[in-house]
Amino acid sequence: MNTRHGLSRTATAHAQREARKLVEELSGVTAVVVATADGFDVASASAGDADPARVAAMGSSIVAIGDVVSQEARLGRRESVMVLTDSGFAVFHSVHRRDADLVINVLARDSAVPAMVAYRAAQLARTLAEV
Repeated sequence: MNTRHGLSRTATAHAQREARKLVEELSGVTAVVVATADGFDVASASAGDADPARVAAMGSSIVAIGDVVSQEARLGRRESVMVLTDSGFAVFHSVHRRDADLVINVLARDSAVPAMVAYRAAQLARTLAEV
């Protein structure tokens, strides 16, 4: 058990493998960071120079804002947040586990397909919830 984030070595290794796989398989994805809900990186893969610690901290803040919006608007529990920009987008997807809540942070260029990235982030969330 890793005391920094509370995940087993098996779960951490799985997160690392799956982050790498997502970057390799989805065109336009530049980084995937699996992080704790409070902003500490657990696993990451990058096709660029993204700093996993900064991405993890950023994702923590974004999902916190998403939580407030979903609660205030009475929309239920937040699952994901997408930020669209003029040159790409970011998807932040929650993973609810017994030992720790995680956030999958996916950064992508505008050449990536947002629906496919969101789908794969949700798919990764389901697998991480079960490991």
